[in-house]
Amino acid sequence: MLFKTPPGVYAPQDDTWMLAEALLREDITADTAVLDVGTGSGALALVAAGRGAAQVTAVDVSPLAVGATWLRARLKGLPVRVLHGDLLTPVAGRGFDLIVANPPYVPVAGRRTRGRGRAWRAGADGRAFLDRICRDAPPLLRPGGVLLLVHSALSGTERTVAQLTESGLRAAVADRRTIPFGPVLRAQAPWLEAQGLIAPGETKEELVVIRAERRT
Repeated sequence: MLFKTPPGVYAPQDDTWMLAEALLREDITADTAVLDVGTGSGALALVAAGRGAAQVTAVDVSPLAVGATWLRARLKGLPVRVLHGDLLTPVAGRGFDLIVANPPYVPVAGRRTRGRGRAWRAGADGRAFLDRICRDAPPLLRPGGVLLLVHSALSGTERTVAQLTESGLRAAVADRRTIPFGPVLRAQAPWLEAQGLIAPGETKEELVVIRAERRT
């Protein structure tokens, strides 16, 4: 990248790069319409455009993220359209060949907040955004289209696969990776232990990338 991710914007981390690797395994051409949901720094949208997709749309609810992604795309000369809005709302009624999503998925106590916590806080079960994507993304996929979704196993891998399967997609875990807790989960560890979501003293989490394909 040509400049650092600005304060208040979700910086690329392990989950971002896992999703980027999965994205690069897909067949992307100039005709591939790509949607990056919750684009954050714009890293995934830029990967898709750099791979050759000429129709890339990035969406984020954060004005800072929208501005950062727009500027990065312009500086790199990549064809990325950036929209401000909540998850899939700005693209309702459109069709895509590939949708990538790295939404907030950390289970937390209390309601969602504004500010930096909005990038990772996802309700008591970590499903506040995952359930919406599982419901709203499948209708936007063209025949043969693919959804790539990353989240922590703490948020319910089987539930995600089941919801996407019920929507008519062929869904399965495409990648798994165990990583040490970052600052967010370390801070949440006592609450996660109290909820029975992690074992006492646990210091690692499993990230999963789920691939769901619409049958032709």
